Amino acid sequence: MVNPESAVAVASNAPVVLELFSCASGAGMGYHRAGFRVVAVDIEPQPRNPFPFFQGDAFHLLPQLLAQFHPAALHGSPPCQAYSPLNAYNKKVYPDLVDRTREAFAATGLPYVIENVPQAPLRNPTLLCGAMAEVGLRVYRHRSFETNWHLPQPTHLPHRERCTRNGYLPTPEAPFMSIHGGKHSKAWRERAALEMDVPWMGTIREVCEAIPPRYTEYIGGHLMAAVRGEPARAA
Repeated sequence: MVNPESAVAVASNAPVVLELFSCASGAGMGYHRAGFRVVAVDIEPQPRNPFPFFQGDAFHLLPQLLAQFHPAALHGSPPCQAYSPLNAYNKKVYPDLVDRTREAFAATGLPYVIENVPQAPLRNPTLLCGAMAEVGLRVYRHRSFETNWHLPQPTHLPHRERCTRNGYLPTPEAPFMSIHGGKHSKAWRERAALEMDVPWMGTIREVCEAIPPRYTEYIGGHLMAAVRGEPARAA
């Protein structure tokens, strides 16, 4: 199904990226900006997802969607809670799906991207941070990306600017914003969505779980070259 109230215009002849574990498609928006069509999949309803969207178990839907859309590449953001240090003292058992995602993606023979927190068991990942010149956001948000094709690693300079904490809004003295879950004000959520470049997202959970589109816009430029068989670009 498509969420008609927020659907974005896409070129019908553009190569397709199938985005699994999409949530509200922060990652998908970056691939869209890089020139891909995006088809999103998540096990939960995502009323603000702006792309053609299928609700269901990603692994069960994958064969159907491969046959229906013939994607050029795959992206997966399996749940990160099992690897996040924020849950180190939480006795809840979270799904550990990185290996299963890799196995499913590798079986297709397609170029793929698997995203997660730096502590996740990804293989030779590329690290992105909002403060990198190639990204250009005021958030120190580290995410790792495993690929089966060459993704250049941008330079990661020390974090020199101060960052807010505990749900405060940025200030001239602390211009970077910490984006994390919790009970926050509407003003905080709106500013967090602005800093993350996800203005269509309407809940704190959507914003806090999002991959900033500028991360995958950077990735998508290199992925488009890989899909087209062009020489690898420098970072």
